[in-house]
Amino acid sequence: MCPSNFKILAYEPTPLGILCLRRRELLGEPGTVVTEVTLNHEFLMSSYHTASERALASVALDMFRGQDVQVLIGGLGLGYTASEVLASGRVSQVDVVELLPQVVEWLDQGLIPLADSLQSDPRLLVSQDDVYERLLRPPTKLFDLILIDVDHSPDDRLSEADNPFYTEAGLRQARQHLATDGVLGVWSYAESSPFADALRQVFREVRIEPVIFDNTHINETVTDWLFFARG
Repeated sequence: MCPSNFKILAYEPTPLGILCLRRRELLGEPGTVVTEVTLNHEFLMSSYHTASERALASVALDMFRGQDVQVLIGGLGLGYTASEVLASGRVSQVDVVELLPQVVEWLDQGLIPLADSLQSDPRLLVSQDDVYERLLRPPTKLFDLILIDVDHSPDDRLSEADNPFYTEAGLRQARQHLATDGVLGVWSYAESSPFADALRQVFREVRIEPVIFDNTHINETVTDWLFFARG
């Protein structure tokens, strides 16, 4: 039986394993309620630490100076990257591609923390698809920003089907979906020299940004890594 400060919002099988959405009050911070996602009983993401998800959007927006910005986001998650993008008045449309229909349903059902604000923004379009497969196909639309937050890292992937994206050949295909001076951003929990090298073979400008924060859940300082590439 779950304690009163802990609630399972969704618990369902997926092709990647058991997916769980839960909400709980932090014992060490009474009154602070967080929403968390686990996959195969392993922690995946939380509404408590969102700095790197937001930075994936904000840094990419800073790198692209144009107006009427068209954005493709791979991975909905809890919606913090999409929310940060939509906070910019320069952005005219955000297409979010989410592999798991269950996660799309969480948004539709209002189960994730930012559901109301996301659903009320007419610039947002969420669809169920494989963003990696989409980027390997010929483009039907060009984007100014492509932001990917799907795998744990370029070297720790949720599925072997994701492997081609992280290669030089896969990145060349993905680059075809970018407009002139467009920016690709990829979230990771770990640094990856092989992926950085592949990016440098394909793009003229590569930036690697560490995002450091204190993870009070485990009493450790944690670094997430953001990979950006332009043109």
